[in-house]
Amino acid sequence: MISIIISALAFIVSALTAWLSLFHRGTIKMTQPTIFFLGPDGTSGPPKIFLRTLLFSTSKKGRILENMYIKLQRGESVQNFNIWVYGEKDTLARGSGLFVGKEGISCNHHFLLPKDGTKYIFLSGEHNLEVFGSLLGEKRPILLFAQKLYLSKEFADEINNEKSGVYFDWGPDSKSYHSHLDKNPNNSLSVFLKKGTL
Repeated sequence: MISIIISALAFIVSALTAWLSLFHRGTIKMTQPTIFFLGPDGTSGPPKIFLRTLLFSTSKKGRILENMYIKLQRGESVQNFNIWVYGEKDTLARGSGLFVGKEGISCNHHFLLPKDGTKYIFLSGEHNLEVFGSLLGEKRPILLFAQKLYLSKEFADEINNEKSGVYFDWGPDSKSYHSHLDKNPNNSLSVFLKKGTL
């Protein structure tokens, strides 16, 4: 009787392992970003949102991330940042498909405004930031992460008038983001986009 039970349990474990390995598609998840940046793309470029995070798949086979974008809402105003660029400083690439395995991939993600003449100004107040991803084979994008960020009037004025940027650094003890101003943002991604290198 005991041997039958052991055999049955072994079969169940094998079947579950096979299902997880071969049939379970899983999804993609995102860790708490260690940093956010709101400000110009470079010293005088259009508005940009930057973050650093780890993306990982819940499936052993991994998933393909077709696209990412950010939806930023303040009050009743909503703006999508749909141009996605990812990678490290010397290996930036225009987002056009990224394989995400179960081990995960950690890198920088930059999001720019659509190239349709959209004008956007960062205003003071609470902003609801949502990160979405489109997975290959899925009809609708999935919500990867959501966070509320507060932008003070002083920092908002600096962003729009002095071409500065605001960083939000994650504090593990306080479980919140702490903002600080940077008056020398990184080089513009728009230059690379215009040259066609991204």
